[in-house]
Amino acid sequence: MSNTDYDVVVIGAGPGGYVAAIHAAQSGLRAAVVERDKNLGGTCGLRGCIPTKALLESAHIYEQSKHASDFGVITSDVKLDFEGVQKYKNKIVLKSAKGVEYLMNKNKIKVLKGHGRIEDPHTVSVTALDGSKQTVSTKFILVATGSVPRDIPIFPTDGVRIINSDHILELKNLPKSLCILGAGAVGTEFASIYSRFGVDVTLVEMLPRLLPIEDEAISAELERAIRGSGIKVKTSTMCQSATVKEHSVEVSLKNEKTGEVSTLEIEQLLVAIGRRPVSENLGLEKTKVVVERGYLGVNKYMQTAEPSIYAIGDVVNTPWLAHVASHEGILAIDHMRGVECHPLNYDHVPNCTYCEPEVGSVGLTEAKARERGYDVKVGSFPFMANGKARILNSTAGIVKIVSEAKYGEILGVHIVGPRATELIAEACVALTGELTVEALMHTIHAHPTLSEAVHEAVHSAHGAALHM
Repeated sequence: MSNTDYDVVVIGAGPGGYVAAIHAAQSGLRAAVVERDKNLGGTCGLRGCIPTKALLESAHIYEQSKHASDFGVITSDVKLDFEGVQKYKNKIVLKSAKGVEYLMNKNKIKVLKGHGRIEDPHTVSVTALDGSKQTVSTKFILVATGSVPRDIPIFPTDGVRIINSDHILELKNLPKSLCILGAGAVGTEFASIYSRFGVDVTLVEMLPRLLPIEDEAISAELERAIRGSGIKVKTSTMCQSATVKEHSVEVSLKNEKTGEVSTLEIEQLLVAIGRRPVSENLGLEKTKVVVERGYLGVNKYMQTAEPSIYAIGDVVNTPWLAHVASHEGILAIDHMRGVECHPLNYDHVPNCTYCEPEVGSVGLTEAKARERGYDVKVGSFPFMANGKARILNSTAGIVKIVSEAKYGEILGVHIVGPRATELIAEACVALTGELTVEALMHTIHAHPTLSEAVHEAVHSAHGAALHM
C-alpha cells in the first residue's frame, strides 16, 4: 500500500501514542497522530502523572517549610496559597504539552485534531470540534486511546460533591474534609496531597491492605506511616451508599471483617476505584479486532486480530502505566517495520506510587515468588538505619529484596521510603541484567546515599546487613 497518506496513524497522543509516533518518524515512517484534546500529552500529561506530581511537590515543600526549624532554618507565617498551587500545576502541565507539540514538529509528525474513528483496516476519519471531517489512508493503525476514571453506578460522580481524579485536579478551594474510596496509587497519592494541605482525609479500601498489588510488607509499612501522618485508614471496608446533601456527602461504610456499619459525613467524596479503557466509538466493529470488557485483544507484539491494527497502553489489558505504554508503542512500531523486536517482560515493569513515603517496586513479591515455586530468600533493611535518610529527616520505610535461594538471582525489589521512585531504577537494571544478590552486594554504593539501603538489604538477603 505504497499509495497511502501515511505509514502509521496513531489514535491518541498520550505517552504511548506520541512516543510511538516519534519512534516511527525517527525510523523513516510517515506518521500522523490523531488527538481530540486541546493539548497533547494524554491522561498522563494533562490529568494524571504530571499534574498530580506537581501537586505532590507543592505539598512536600509546604510540609517541609512548616518543619524547617528541625533543620535549623527559622521560617515564620508559612501559609498555603492554593490558588498559587493550582497555577504552578497548570504551568507545568502546559509546559509538558508544549514540549510534546515541539517534538511533533521537530519529527515532522502530522497532528490531526479531532475524534479519530476507524473506517476500515487502512482508513481513519477525523472529526474536528467544528464538525468538519477528513479521511486519511494508512498502512497501519495504532490505537492508544487510554482510559478515563471509573464511576460507581449507584452514586455516580457529579463534579461537585462526588468527584473523580479529573475533578479533584481542578478544585478552586480546599475542602475541610475528604473521603477517598480506593487505596491504590491514585487514592493514596491524593490522600498524601490533601492531608498535607490540611484537609481531614479518610482513606477507604475494600481489600485488607493499602496498595494491594504491592508486597505485603511494603503495604504494612506504608499503612503505619500514613496513619502516623494523621490520615484515617479504613481497610476491608465497603462504601454501601453516598447521599449528597447541600454542603456535604454522607457515606455509609461497612467493615467486611466485623460487619460493623458506620456513617461518615464529609465535604467531598473522591472515587478512585480505578479506570476503564476508552474503546467505544472507534469503529472497531468494522474490523476483526476482538474487544472484551473494553480491552482490545493483542498478541505479544501489540498486534490485534486485524493485522494492520495495533493497540497499546490503557486500552489493552497490561499494567496501566505511562512507561509501559511508551515501551509498548516502540515495540508495536518495530513489529510494523518488520525488524527484530522483543516482547515486554511485564515482570520487570516498575511500579511507583508518589505518596509520602514513596513506594517503588519491580519484579515478584515474596508471595508471588513462592506461588511460582521458587525457593525464596528475603532480606530487608530499614531507612531509620540509613545515614542519608536521617539527614533528610525521612526515616520511615524499608527496602525488601526477594531472591532465589540456591543461586541468589534477584526476583524482586520493593521499597517504601524516601525517594523510592528514584531508587527503584537500580533494581530495574539488576533484574534486566539477571543479577544475583552476590553481584549487587559487591557493587560499591556511595556514602552517604539512600541507595545504601538497597545495598544493605542485599547484604541482609545474603546473610546479614552491616548496619543492623
